[in-house]
Amino acid sequence: MPDTAARRIGRIGRRTDIADIADIADIADIADIADIADIADAGSDALSRKAVRRRHVPASDRRVVSHRLYLYTPSVIKRSGSARNARQTTLRRVRIALLVPSGIALLLGLDAGLLLLGVPAPLTTTRLPAVHGMVMTIGFVGALIALERAVAAGGRWAYVAPLGMSLGALAALGPAPLWVGQSLMLLGSGALLLVYLPLWRRSYDPAVAIQFSGAFLAVGATGLWLGGVDIPRLVPWLTGFLLLTIAGERVELARLGRLALDTSRRERHDGQALALALLVVLVVAVAALWPDVGLPTFGVVLVLLAIVYGSRDIALRTVRSTGLPRFSAACLLAGYGWLVVAGLLWLRPTLSGLRYDAVLHATFLGSVMSMILAHAPVILPAVLRRPLPYTPAFWVVAALLHGSLLVRVIADLAGSEPVRAVAGTLNVLALLALVATAVASSAGATSTRSPRADRQEA
Repeated sequence: MPDTAARRIGRIGRRTDIADIADIADIADIADIADIADIADAGSDALSRKAVRRRHVPASDRRVVSHRLYLYTPSVIKRSGSARNARQTTLRRVRIALLVPSGIALLLGLDAGLLLLGVPAPLTTTRLPAVHGMVMTIGFVGALIALERAVAAGGRWAYVAPLGMSLGALAALGPAPLWVGQSLMLLGSGALLLVYLPLWRRSYDPAVAIQFSGAFLAVGATGLWLGGVDIPRLVPWLTGFLLLTIAGERVELARLGRLALDTSRRERHDGQALALALLVVLVVAVAALWPDVGLPTFGVVLVLLAIVYGSRDIALRTVRSTGLPRFSAACLLAGYGWLVVAGLLWLRPTLSGLRYDAVLHATFLGSVMSMILAHAPVILPAVLRRPLPYTPAFWVVAALLHGSLLVRVIADLAGSEPVRAVAGTLNVLALLALVATAVASSAGATSTRSPRADRQEA
């Protein structure tokens, strides 16, 4: 096949077990590459706007379609009989079932957050506040990441990763000995690390190596926690895990905005991104051994990561678009901005008190959750094979999230506990509003679907 943009997209990460990609038109619905004209300008007539509407991927080219594009185009899969439909229905139900413990972990984590703020909460136990950080990062966000990666890997064994992480969080919150939950989280993190191996063998992609580095930090965090290390000492490990996972995703999609570049320049950009990811891993290890030197250095590296990855992200272009592409880009850019704030706060490190609260939430709520909000309307439908249409209500959620977080960080730095409590409560409401908005959007889309859409259910 000629070296067209379609083939270059395929190189992002081959999914060798796909043989049913039939229609590339839905690529135009992907938030991060909604501007297909830019890709067409790179020299590929096959991906021009007219071609996107009328052409199909030839049978000989189907196996080079990226696993990422496969996940993000759920309606392009041809049906091949009732047996396949039954299998897909079963898989969808399994994936939804795997989300249940993650959802419970989120609710319990938010309850713990209210307790830490000193405001009334539905549940009150001594263990809830103590494990709040691990529940939210590993049991909720980590489990969602692991589920998406398990879908990409395709093997049933890969679902051990999200199951171990989410059930580990619930066990850590329950009456069982704490080591039970810690061990399950370690098992899930180790399974996630192994999930990246077949993905790496498919394409030897630097983006997968970056995500592998993040999973390595997850294994380190859960292993150290099981070994008795306090959670505040694990914050750099957890930060690196989530940020490198997201960074790998962004490196994959950034290539779509660099198709016009020559091959050597694209490879140089990928190499620089991987080198920066490895630097993050190195600095996290240094911070664990020599925190007085390592933590400020970690802050510098976070700022560098935000600048390098942010300056090459196609969100800089799609933010000038409309609808979902613009919303996703705005959330991504806001996430990079909060990462800079977190990095600057790490220059004067502390592992307790209000300044520590500011660092934590600028990182995990401002940067990580903002980027999850950017990807949610695309990733969740791809994983669950359920529609999640974009609505302007997502802007309200984003505004509440970032506005309340800004007030919280200012209150932390000013030492105002009452203002922090109010802002923190609004943070919790923002996350609950995100869940409610997603459920309402999906339910509304499902109830208005056409019979043809139902037949195309994956």
